[in-house]
Amino acid sequence: MRYFTKDWYNEIQVYGFLAFPDSKEEWEEMIQYYEEEGIDYKKNAKEDLESRKNDLLKFLPKSFHPYILNGTINSEFPSSALRNMAEQWLMEYDEKMEKIRNEYNNHYESIKSQLPKNVVQLLENSLHDATIKAFESPSNDIFIMILDCSGGFHYFTDIKLTFTGVSKLLIPEKFEGAWWLYDEVYRSDTFFELHVLFDCPLTEFLIIAENVEIEQL
Repeated sequence: MRYFTKDWYNEIQVYGFLAFPDSKEEWEEMIQYYEEEGIDYKKNAKEDLESRKNDLLKFLPKSFHPYILNGTINSEFPSSALRNMAEQWLMEYDEKMEKIRNEYNNHYESIKSQLPKNVVQLLENSLHDATIKAFESPSNDIFIMILDCSGGFHYFTDIKLTFTGVSKLLIPEKFEGAWWLYDEVYRSDTFFELHVLFDCPLTEFLIIAENVEIEQL
């Protein structure tokens, strides 16, 4: 089972879209702030909605659709009905996300002892927000990736990942410059299967290999 997919990530963005101000006073203060900064709130809200409309229609129940289609979901202070629907959806979403995290964590712990120690290090020393500087396949069974971790959560320098014993590799287009978001790993015979979700652009990477070497540059 895949956990951290493009759909999973896009649904997270929907979650943030339903973060309404708690009161009419907060709403008015927000509008006033935009005006003072010379920002057209209505125009901004319309652009934000257009960028997320497909995901909102995909992930939210049909009861939300009229608010999405007429633009009031983010351009007006939410009605009690909309707020109640949003609170219910957010509560159910939180429960679903917690279940997904727990399921994956249980899966990872169940295979951790079977993984090469370097693979465990790769996963547990977070590469979140690292960016792809370069990559190459010098042979059919080797894949090399250079990551800039200066803005990440670990290493804080460039690192070189050398995957060995590669049996499958799916590299997305426009890979250079992409941001490492979330990863998940699976075990198969003598191989490990690594899936990584990248952003800018939002895309998925897959490699099946025997091991990986991690080198700080």
